[in-house]
Amino acid sequence: MKRTKIKDILKNDATDYQVNVKGWVRSFRNNQFIALNDGSCMANIQVVIELGADDALLKRITTGASVNVDGTVVASLGKGQKVEVKAQSVTILGDCDNEQYPLQPKNKPSLEYLREIAHLRFRTNTFGAIFRVRHSLAYAVHKFYNDRGFVYLHTPIVTASDAEGAGEMFRVSTLPFDNPPRNEDGTVDFKEDFFGRCTNLTVSGQLEAELGAMAFSEVYTFGPTFRAENSNTARHLAEFWMIEPEVAFNDINDNMDLAEDFIQYLIAYVMEHNREDIDFLAQRLADEEKQKPMNERSELGLVEKLEFVVNNKFERITYTEAIDILLNSAHYKKKKFQYDVSWGIDLQSEHERYLVEKHFKKPVIVTGYPKDIKAFYMRQNDDGKTVAAMDILAPGIGEIVGGSQREERLDKLTQRMNEMYIPTDEMYWYLDTRRFGTVPHAGFGLGFERMVLFVTGMGNIRDVIPFPRTPKNAEF
Repeated sequence: MKRTKIKDILKNDATDYQVNVKGWVRSFRNNQFIALNDGSCMANIQVVIELGADDALLKRITTGASVNVDGTVVASLGKGQKVEVKAQSVTILGDCDNEQYPLQPKNKPSLEYLREIAHLRFRTNTFGAIFRVRHSLAYAVHKFYNDRGFVYLHTPIVTASDAEGAGEMFRVSTLPFDNPPRNEDGTVDFKEDFFGRCTNLTVSGQLEAELGAMAFSEVYTFGPTFRAENSNTARHLAEFWMIEPEVAFNDINDNMDLAEDFIQYLIAYVMEHNREDIDFLAQRLADEEKQKPMNERSELGLVEKLEFVVNNKFERITYTEAIDILLNSAHYKKKKFQYDVSWGIDLQSEHERYLVEKHFKKPVIVTGYPKDIKAFYMRQNDDGKTVAAMDILAPGIGEIVGGSQREERLDKLTQRMNEMYIPTDEMYWYLDTRRFGTVPHAGFGLGFERMVLFVTGMGNIRDVIPFPRTPKNAEF
């Protein structure tokens, strides 16, 4: 008999039909009742074994074991479920050593401990919900852009360019580490390397996406990116996923509109298709909030926060306005900010979260940043001091989107690259798009894990990616 998913059995009240179910035992009580889960949904289905079953079989039905059940769907006599499976036969597919298995029903392991056993944490309700939500968000990304006529562009993972200019990149090389070939001046001779030049793992697909936008008008990338930043915070990963649309003929206002529509679409999609998971995570967050002092508790629950973002326009302010708000805040005057505030600074997370959570109490789009703290490719504004940049700030995590209108004027772009010591000869291919039919265009990057973090209400970004890569950690 073909296997039926537990989700499909539970979504209707039909009874008196034969099924085959397979899954992992979540609990087994009274030598009769199995709580079985196959990952298709949050809920377990109860499997009832007839009394007097073989003792040898019963001893093997332990938490974590995998089983095959043939039986009949019947109306449940117990509370908490409408239907259950009355087993005709139970076969053990995989035994589980109950003494060593770390996920026992009576234990509640910490998130920190579950990161150490990330190969098993998918089996918990919390991480089952998180990664079903992550899947839906990934699908919704592609659906959003596909339905709007964008072309999905696969940009290189191995690259010779540094899109951000920060230099925090992982080198890709086949040269021997202990004795690489060297030039006369002692530097490494990368001409002997696999690609014949110095290459790294990408920090962004943006520059290549711009090339695609100059032909298809609307493209997007969705792939892994890497930052060799020695940061051990709850908001940073060394390997993460980015969504980066690039749109020809868009200006900064079009860019803000697209980003806002995109974020609201993703949240609405998950609210519709993963409501069981969201409700579970909302309850988990509510229980967590109860442990905090009253003055530190969030004003909105997870569901209320997500609905608020979907149903309200984002606040739009300039960087200069943001600085004025911070300088005039009681928070600043009482010296509660760890980092100082002045025009020209790169806003810190505490500043971003103050704007979002305390002042406006909704997502905020900040535009018009000082050019000295932004990348070379951002379009320079007429004031000579700022660029047409935009960051979207979200409650709980700060920046979730960063983007800009790109500098399409060849002379301005070349001048800025020279000022920032970016070799124009090596970037000829990028400059060619400004030589051959340049157009105004804009784009942004959405950190996928930060989006998952926001939607699930989790507090640490390491809990929303299957196998986190962080400083001194590349397990699994």
